[in-house]
Amino acid sequence: MAKAKKATKAEDYRTLNDEALGQQIGDDEVRLKKLKFSHAVNPVENPLSIRTLRRNIARLKTEQHKRKLGF
Repeated sequence: MAKAKKATKAEDYRTLNDEALGQQIGDDEVRLKKLKFSHAVNPVENPLSIRTLRRNIARLKTEQHKRKLGF
C-alpha cells in the first residue's frame, strides 16, 4: 500500500513543469520551517507531519535534480 502512494506522488511531481516544481519546493520549505518553529514552541498534534513534509520536499528536489541531469 505504501509503494502505491509513493508512485502516485512521484507521478504527480513528474506532471509539474519546472517553474511549478520550484514554487512547490519553496512553499513546502516555508511550511516546514513554520511547522518546526511551532513544534518547538508548542508540540504539534501530529509530529509525523514534519517527517512527511520533509520527505515530500526531498522527492520534489530529486525530481528537480533528475530534470537537470536530463533523465
